[in-house]
Amino acid sequence: MHQLSGLDTTFLNIETPTTYGHVSGLAVFDPSEADHTPTLDEMKALIRDRIHLLPPYRRRLVQVPFGLDQPYWIEDPDFDLDFHVRQLALPPPGDRFQLADQVARIVSRPLDRSRPLWELYLIGGLEGGLFAELTKIHHCAVDGVSGAEILGNLLDVDPSPRVVDPPDRPWTPDEEPSQVEMLMRGILSVAATPRKGMRLGIKSIRHLPQIAESFGFGPLPGADRINRLTGRQRAEMLSQAPTKPPRTSFNGRISAHRRFAYTSIGLDRVKAVKGAFGVTVNDVIMAMCAGTLRRHLDSHGELPADPLVAMVPVSVRTKEQSGTYGNQVASMTASLHTDIENPAERLLAIHESMRVAKEKHQALPAEILQDLAQFTAPAIAARASRVIARAAVAEIVDLPFNVVISNVPGPQLPLYGLGAKLVANYPISAINDGVGLNMTVQSYNGSLDFGFVACRELVPDLWELIDRLNDSLDALEAAAGEFETP
Repeated sequence: MHQLSGLDTTFLNIETPTTYGHVSGLAVFDPSEADHTPTLDEMKALIRDRIHLLPPYRRRLVQVPFGLDQPYWIEDPDFDLDFHVRQLALPPPGDRFQLADQVARIVSRPLDRSRPLWELYLIGGLEGGLFAELTKIHHCAVDGVSGAEILGNLLDVDPSPRVVDPPDRPWTPDEEPSQVEMLMRGILSVAATPRKGMRLGIKSIRHLPQIAESFGFGPLPGADRINRLTGRQRAEMLSQAPTKPPRTSFNGRISAHRRFAYTSIGLDRVKAVKGAFGVTVNDVIMAMCAGTLRRHLDSHGELPADPLVAMVPVSVRTKEQSGTYGNQVASMTASLHTDIENPAERLLAIHESMRVAKEKHQALPAEILQDLAQFTAPAIAARASRVIARAAVAEIVDLPFNVVISNVPGPQLPLYGLGAKLVANYPISAINDGVGLNMTVQSYNGSLDFGFVACRELVPDLWELIDRLNDSLDALEAAAGEFETP
């Protein structure tokens, strides 16, 4: 048995009838250079051959009664691969709009918690002879980096699938624990809570100057002395944007239904803008998304005077944690400067915002946030997270941010699945009440693959945002031609 971390459990607890905790990916393949299009049986055989490299695929949740402690993973004694791997085909012509609609319907369905929390769909009938693989997996099992590791274990760097070494020892399923056993584990955890709280308190005191700043109290008097006494340098922090997020049409209560839209943009174009302005690739991506949102809101007559604020996930996974799966992620918020009309000025302002976010470190240390999640009982944390989300939607408290913008690095070489070349890999992330739009990009083989997810009711014209994303890059390229580096 393997216990979920507090952060893993947080992603489990966010689920409601309208909010789902899984994340997905749409991998599109071209089999034209292979001798045939892969079949469902071949896909199952590949997974069976490599499943020892994919631990989350055979793990099932076991809950602690009354939510006294974080749930556990067990090796599922009833694992059934046929349940998880499925096949369907699009009707002619199989264009991108049909594919996106089908994907949106599939990702709008929650995963079955009585089984391992993943599904894979082999989708045929795409125009041009292409096919796709849609993977759903719960965020409590993986983050963006570990999700990419799973994909890497299923793909190859050559058209011929590699030979994978067998596991060191045969897989052994767990015997499902009784509710009495799980209750005793929860009681023992509750008994250890004071010790957990003491350790957390000691760690919090060591970070007291940074915690004070994160809550807006400014530099704490005697902060330098506290740091010297505790033997700490200024800790790595995650930032909060200096302005409050304004409310937009996509910052409401979400429904159970989703929209999905996607596109690919050449990484060389983004790098050219990066070089012209002396910024980072991520700065350009943020500016592209900011320009897209500005154009979208302006066209609907609802561009706010205050700039939108984005939440930016940040991986805190270390080299030692590679291959461990689960979540090692934190977040920071940054202004998108959508109040600035000039695209060049907006990009430079975003560059400065991101620089300040990284250097000033104005929020809690990432490890403190993770420890707080671990310390809080799941039953309490679940209710608290839902109350906060509803309060933000009801305008009782401020929105934490307007939109999620995530940039997941990927391999810069061609990959293959069962002999077919991977053409693109579009991320499909999650949304929740108050934040009905997610803009995620994953890089792959000289391309940036964007996947936009939104509430079906809050953002009825999601493909227009995709069009405006290209327009936003066009505007940055035009500005780059006129820009002179100081």
